[in-house]
Amino acid sequence: MASIRIGTGSAWWGDRVSPAKLNADQGDLDYLCFETMAEATISAAQVRKRRDPSFPGYDTYLDDRMQAVLPGCLKRGTRIVSNQGWINPDGAAERVVHWLREFGSRGIKVAAVSGSLITDRVLEQTDTILENGKPTSSLRDNIVSAEAYLGAEPIVAALRDGAQIVVTTRVADPSIFLAPMMHEFGWDPLDHAHLGPGSAIGHVLECGAQCTGGYFADPGAKDVPEPWNLAFPIAEVDEHGNAVISKVGGTGGAITTMTVKEQILYEVHDPANYITPDVIVDFTTAKLEEVGPDRVRITDISGKPRTPTLKVSIGCAEGFIGEDMFFYAGPGALGRAKLARRILEERFKIIGLKAEDLRIDFIGVNAIHGPASPTDREEPYEVAVRVAARTLTREEANKIGREVDGMAVSGVGMTGKRVPRQDRTREVIGVWSSLTPRAQVPWSINMYES
Repeated sequence: MASIRIGTGSAWWGDRVSPAKLNADQGDLDYLCFETMAEATISAAQVRKRRDPSFPGYDTYLDDRMQAVLPGCLKRGTRIVSNQGWINPDGAAERVVHWLREFGSRGIKVAAVSGSLITDRVLEQTDTILENGKPTSSLRDNIVSAEAYLGAEPIVAALRDGAQIVVTTRVADPSIFLAPMMHEFGWDPLDHAHLGPGSAIGHVLECGAQCTGGYFADPGAKDVPEPWNLAFPIAEVDEHGNAVISKVGGTGGAITTMTVKEQILYEVHDPANYITPDVIVDFTTAKLEEVGPDRVRITDISGKPRTPTLKVSIGCAEGFIGEDMFFYAGPGALGRAKLARRILEERFKIIGLKAEDLRIDFIGVNAIHGPASPTDREEPYEVAVRVAARTLTREEANKIGREVDGMAVSGVGMTGKRVPRQDRTREVIGVWSSLTPRAQVPWSINMYES
């Protein structure tokens, strides 16, 4: 093919579904790609599975997304690539087959890509924690899960074997979008000259509405039309890795060199050496040009040979967080909040709270910038007091909510206290990084059919 159209279906697990349906129905796409993970997604899924054996282990919004996009994709012949498989890509693939059959589509191949989970051997395959230089063996007692970031190759293999839909476990975000380019244009996995720009386009697409005006608007400085009606981006990619970024017409938001540049630099520590499993991208050679309303052409991005190692994300159990809030409003609100903080600090001493960290912040006053917050500002009319502690045990974390409850009748005058309707204690998953030899992370594909 001389060019292909690739659209974004999601930028993370909690992303909106309606823009994905819009792309499926009106985007005239060859491929629709979903990115649904954050760093801690797999570890959190493992924790939930441990707590609730009935949890299927894949994206909890898989049903919503497939019901929304399958009709349009089946009508157009759009292929789907998604990392919604999380810790159970086979289960996710079987669920997709279920929805295909519900829509009356038979004979559609759905591939499940596995291989990223290396929890059982991570300490043998890794040496050093990248964040602090300590040996990965120091994490031994707390490891929940460990997964290597796979690249585009297994997805390409699945597409080559006839899969119309590919569901994966942990795959690097740009690789989900790069795989269709490699498959359609016949790019070799070691062809860094093409994989560099291809991965760069994948990086632009992976965060969805961030390059169509989402996470960009700043009233009066960077205005965005109809930000409530954002579409997800579409890339028209040619065989050389050049692309035009666009969106479905009639939607809000904006695609300009500014929105695309912000996304290019998002989460890129070194623009000359953006490391992915497939290639090292060099954004410093990129050329961007507005070629029409909501159309930006990207050319001349470079690539360097891929590394011999893959990044490993290691999720560890690191205790619990107890958290709750209460409120003050009207004249003197800040003064009452400060007294409430003093009361809680003393009461935590009385009950012997064992906390690794304790924060009592005033939202709207100092919760974001802490000690760097300005002090010469007007007295706030209302203040929310957020109390949070990180502890080693759930029992200690539970003490936060219990003491905050007491503020309703044993605290400061005019305390506004919400009735607790949810668990105010949550498990903390710390995420650490390491590297593993590429050859020690084999992947596999299971094929299903509707």
